[in-house]
This record gives sequence, C-alpha cells and structure tokens, in this order.
Amino acid sequence: MTRLFASAIFCLALFASQFSFAQNAQHPLVKGYGGIYEVPDATESPDGSLDYYILVDLSTAASENSEISRWVDNVARMMNLHGLAGVSKERIHVKVIVHGGAIATVMNNEEYNSRYKVDNPNIAVYKALEAAGAEILVCGQSMRARNLKKADLYEGANVALSALTTVTTYAPKGYTVLKF
Repeated sequence: MTRLFASAIFCLALFASQFSFAQNAQHPLVKGYGGIYEVPDATESPDGSLDYYILVDLSTAASENSEISRWVDNVARMMNLHGLAGVSKERIHVKVIVHGGAIATVMNNEEYNSRYKVDNPNIAVYKALEAAGAEILVCGQSMRARNLKKADLYEGANVALSALTTVTTYAPKGYTVLKF
C-alpha cells in the first residue's frame, strides 16, 4: 500500500509540475490580441528606454476569411513583445500600411460581408492596435485595383497614396520596415 501511495504522490507531483511552467498569454499593450509569453532565459530583448519607430508593410492575405488574419494579429504580438520588455505605449510608434492581398482585412463589415458572407473578424484587432497607438494606413492604389472606396473601409483606417510611397516616406525618417 505504501508503494501505491508513493507512486500516486509522484504522479500527482509530476502532473502538477507540468502546470507550473504554463502561463497565460499576456497583452501588455494591445489588449486581447497578439498574446505573448515571458521567456526567462532570454539574453536579448528590446530596451525600454529607447523609442521604436516601426512601419509594418502588411500585404499577406488571411488564410480563412472567417478568422482573424495571423498577420494582423502578428502586429499586435510585435507590439506586445516590446511592451513585455518594458517599452511603454509612448515609446513605440507603429504605422501599418495595408495593401495587396491583405486589403480585405481593412474592409468594413458591410463590404466584407457582401464579398465573403461573414463579418470582418480583423476590425476588432485593428481597433485594439489603434487603442495601443498604432496608425492604420491603406494603400490607395490597392483600393483602386479592387474597386474600394474610403466608405468601404472600417472607420479607423486612413488612406495613403500608395504602400510604395509610404515605405519610402517613413524609412528615411528612421522607421524600421517589417514585411508581413
């Protein structure tokens, strides 16, 4: 009986230890999206005393129209990773230029629903990104190529002349360009 009891305690301890390493996703800057995790052994991370200027060149389409684009969520992850490292909302300056296949992610629900028969799941992520300080820009050339007007975009999106000129405008100003 003692051996059975000892085995049971060992199994319970082993089972419980599996959960001690588990942690919930964190959302320090973009609330509810882009969940990230602490990495205690990391030897490199962003410096909370620096300002970060980031332009995300977002052109990849979502794999499923009914799901949040992993690329839109990745913008939230990138911001949250900086926040986890101690970079404040005031020190991270993010602009997202949406074009190409990703253009559908910025459509309002009415336009998205008329094309894909489902509401746009990305709008909530974009609104959370904006609340964290990101600016969402949409390529006017991509809009024209897809017969979209400003009225077809969700309310927080701003129209840029093009993705190309947005990159060439912000890169010389010191923005790091990330391609998603």
